[in-house]
Amino acid sequence: MVPPRNTSVSSQRSERRISVRLPMRVRGRDSRGVPFEEETSSENLCRNGAAFVTRFDVAIGSDLEIRIPPSYYASRRGETDFATQGRVVHVGDRHPQGEKLVGVQFTGPRFQRVFRSESAA
Repeated sequence: MVPPRNTSVSSQRSERRISVRLPMRVRGRDSRGVPFEEETSSENLCRNGAAFVTRFDVAIGSDLEIRIPPSYYASRRGETDFATQGRVVHVGDRHPQGEKLVGVQFTGPRFQRVFRSESAA
């Protein structure tokens, strides 16, 4: 008998994520319900979601607010921060210091910029 696969992320991901580091401000509540706000950076992203490292313990299903400053992705002047909401769909250990790699699916506006992977540069 084949064990069931965790399809919560892989079946929902319809676009390839691009490895790109953009500064992000993430706000939400940790797994104990304590509010937090953190400056971090993306590990990868696509129009529908992003992954980033955090020092906070967040639970799958948690809702987060995400902001990315325009100076890092905007090609036109006068653009404002990209602001959206996201739901945590993956949490994995990242570093021995207790940091977690968190994957979110955007539940608010989708990211409308296209990047070339940093590994392709």
